[in-house]
Amino acid sequence: MIKTYRIFIALLFVLTQNAAIAGDLPDLSMTPGSIDASITQSNIQTTVCVRGYTKTVRPPVYYTNSLKKKQIADYGYADINPAHYEEDHLIPLSIGGNPSDPANLWPQPRLSEWNAEKKDILEFKLYKLVCEGTVTLDDARHQISTNWIETYKRYVK
Repeated sequence: MIKTYRIFIALLFVLTQNAAIAGDLPDLSMTPGSIDASITQSNIQTTVCVRGYTKTVRPPVYYTNSLKKKQIADYGYADINPAHYEEDHLIPLSIGGNPSDPANLWPQPRLSEWNAEKKDILEFKLYKLVCEGTVTLDDARHQISTNWIETYKRYVK
């Protein structure tokens, strides 16, 4: 009986770990990322680098909440509780990501190792590097949209 219980717990652990890992990176066929073409390297100091810029372009909560529910189903997540996800911009608004294009939004898990909170830390780091001129806008956009976890390891850890 104890052996069966241990096997069950181990199997449950493996299954839940794989489910969490599946959402850590977006499915690039559904969420390839999308930019705001009006934001360029030459105008970042008067757009994204201006304090409060993202508040001026962020889509309304009713839009992102509705999209989050749809995308949770589209992604096939077993956990369908919207509170367990942040509808996140793959390419952040702070580096000129498209605010409302579904191709730039995905339901990012809050409850996994590589969660929305960690990505937020990376987003702020890239924002600072772009605005300081250390990393180009295009390079930051490319890196975060290709694999934000590897980009986090490069710049944050």
